[in-house]
Amino acid sequence: MKAIQIKPDIYWVGAIDWAVRDFHGYVTPHGTTYNNYLIMDEEITLVDTVKYDFAEVGIATLKSVVEPARIKNVIVNHIENDHMGALGAYMELCPEAVIYTTKRGHQGMQRFFDTSRWNVREVKTGDELKIGRHTLLFIETPMLHWPDSMMTYVREARLLISQDAFGQHLATTARFDDEFIECASYAELENAVIDYYANILMPFSKLIKSKIKQLQEMGLEIDMIAPDHGIIWRREPMRPVQMYLDMAGGKTSLRIALIYDTMWHSTEMLTQPIMQGVKDEGVDCQVIKLRATPMSVAITEFWKSRGLLVGSPTLNNEVYPSVAEFITHLRGLRPANRIAAAFGSYGWGAGAVKWLYEQFRAMKLETIEPGLEVQYRPTAEDMDRAYEFGIQFARAVKGYHEGFTKGEDR
Repeated sequence: MKAIQIKPDIYWVGAIDWAVRDFHGYVTPHGTTYNNYLIMDEEITLVDTVKYDFAEVGIATLKSVVEPARIKNVIVNHIENDHMGALGAYMELCPEAVIYTTKRGHQGMQRFFDTSRWNVREVKTGDELKIGRHTLLFIETPMLHWPDSMMTYVREARLLISQDAFGQHLATTARFDDEFIECASYAELENAVIDYYANILMPFSKLIKSKIKQLQEMGLEIDMIAPDHGIIWRREPMRPVQMYLDMAGGKTSLRIALIYDTMWHSTEMLTQPIMQGVKDEGVDCQVIKLRATPMSVAITEFWKSRGLLVGSPTLNNEVYPSVAEFITHLRGLRPANRIAAAFGSYGWGAGAVKWLYEQFRAMKLETIEPGLEVQYRPTAEDMDRAYEFGIQFARAVKGYHEGFTKGEDR
């Protein structure tokens, strides 16, 4: 790999992972990148490293600009393995370099490396490092998405190196947003941002709003945002910021995600009239069968939708295992500003629909009750009930969505 200049004297020196398809349980069908950045100045500074598996590639890219021994500073914005995993390999080449990270970053780093041999300095929001022509401003972003996280702002370059925020899992030869949309589309790029947010950052929406507000109050002039994954934003650098504000504020489409699984097809049969009822009420509906769909895709489809319909058969008086897994993922992401309902089938004893409503209430989602339950195989009358269930739920979603978009406090 060759380094790519993103600003005068500032280079992308990362690695592209074309093959990764699973990122700690999050499906990445388009691969990803491990971005890190080199600032050529009086004190040559490297911001972040790469995943350990790509240490050789990352170091080779770095060497296309400078011999690593000349590096004076290494900034560690985030200690997760995909960014700090290769730190030891890099530090072997520049052992005298000073490492800058947050207090929690330093604490966590000690769990991975013997840091007693390195010169590690802890920084906090507002601290600055003058490296020559450039000044680096450090901004702590705890729990976005780890406690150690921070961003680095290069003041003179108007460049925000944003760590995981505003990133996407996209392996591509395009390094910038304008390059990417020439070979793909802006919609594909935005969908990648939404997918990343839904599966990783959804629990931190309140923190995201407050942190963006802090950035705005700091009066930072930004004409480029360089995240640690995916493309760099230079055509519309503030577009991902607005997207994050919209998502953190609960903005989404008037749409229903119907997510289900089935055992002997009875629950599956109900999805068709329910979907038709939703559609006939004028609401878009996306139907997802869990065992045929990666979990992260189901989560993203939920995130894009104002309404959630979950269908499950009852197995041993409990919810179906794949549906339980989906709910477990969803509960951990702490969703908000959504309305939900449940349906399903059972044999000699029900239980799944009741369990689902208990979970919805525990997540503090708005619910439409009662749900729809059918014993054994649905009859023609049951299918009519399912159609009406879809209509009624769609009407409730429209009312909820209209109230939310008018600024009602949910």
